[in-house]
Amino acid sequence: MYILVIYWIIINFIGILSMWADKKKAQRRKWRIPEHSLLSIAILGGSVGSFLGMHLFHHKTKHLKFAAGIPVIFILQVALVLFVRFSLPNFLD
Repeated sequence: MYILVIYWIIINFIGILSMWADKKKAQRRKWRIPEHSLLSIAILGGSVGSFLGMHLFHHKTKHLKFAAGIPVIFILQVALVLFVRFSLPNFLD
């Protein structure tokens, strides 16, 4: 369980950092982080960090793919954790 918490912290830090980096690159008209990469980070567990990064840096908040997609990913992740926790009680121990 400890390793999952460490993973979750790291992937969410990457989510915030990637939103910040993409925002800075957009402002400087430089090479951007592909949208599928930003969404992949969220899917891999970084939805909280990606969501926070979106709102902290005002980045991608008007794009429906992100404004609706990131919260949906988060809800699905919470549902998956709850399902695993209560269907397989010894799995996360």
